Amino acid sequence: MTKNVFAIKTHEEFNSLALETFRFQANNCKAYQQFISYLRTDISKVNSISQIPFLPIQFFKTHQILSDPGPVVQTFLSSGTTGMQQSKHFVTDLSLYKESYTKGFEHFYGPVEDRVILALLPSYLEREGSSLVYMTADLIQQSKHSESGFYLDNLDQLKETLLLLESKGKKSLLIGVSFALLDLVEKHHFSLKHTLVMETGGMKGKRKELVREELHTLLKAGFGVTEIHSEYGMTELLSQAYSKGEGLFQTPPWMQVRIRDTEDPFQQLPHGKTGGINVIDLSNRNSCSFIATQDLGKLHPKGSFEILGRFDNSDIRGCNLMIT
Repeated sequence: MTKNVFAIKTHEEFNSLALETFRFQANNCKAYQQFISYLRTDISKVNSISQIPFLPIQFFKTHQILSDPGPVVQTFLSSGTTGMQQSKHFVTDLSLYKESYTKGFEHFYGPVEDRVILALLPSYLEREGSSLVYMTADLIQQSKHSESGFYLDNLDQLKETLLLLESKGKKSLLIGVSFALLDLVEKHHFSLKHTLVMETGGMKGKRKELVREELHTLLKAGFGVTEIHSEYGMTELLSQAYSKGEGLFQTPPWMQVRIRDTEDPFQQLPHGKTGGINVIDLSNRNSCSFIATQDLGKLHPKGSFEILGRFDNSDIRGCNLMIT
């Protein structure tokens, strides 16, 4: 790569680096190369982002997605129920991941050390290979606050820490999986003034799934806050999008979301139309930066997007090519 992805400032710079990244990965990632060949896409004729094929995310379950010949230093695994095939993200350069999540967080929330970070991620802590736990553990260390840390089942201790931080007026971030945050507010009620509450989505089989509006209404009432923040990331990516409320997500400058037609995965949809979420993550250059997810969503003006649900494999048209 000839340019630092984290120095991107304009759409022109993003587009230029996206095309450069595409050519690099199309020539160096065997699985992506095979997928492109199957589609009969001529790499030399791809001159705009709209022409770049997005690799179905299921490939991370069936293939080794690597564009870098270097040794794998970390393997991140997706969550899943017993017997479910997990996605594997093979990482050859952890410094890229660290720089991406740190700069991404600071792009939206300012310096990490300005906040105490409290993590309520029991379902992630209880398994191996979670990229979310890796990121959060490092952000906790970067925060350099003695109060920062993980909480598993010790909800009473977390309550005491939150109340202590509130009494001191310390800026804090509580990041948690949805079911655990609900467990906390069902046991304790808060009126937080200095704490941001951020959910990472999903009930992980612990509770009935709720639509975002219902979940956020319960959490806002329980924590006494006006907005619930959200994090959108996944095992297969190295970057995250964040929402500061109303379920509207924004991406850092080196990441973009596009919406594809659910019937024609190679047709991109305009603002306001619901379809499958495609992600461009230029920090993911040693793997694949162009991923067709299984999430449904739609774009809004100024680059924001919302997530409306998921569809299973049977609903994805044209995305099961080569998957065995």
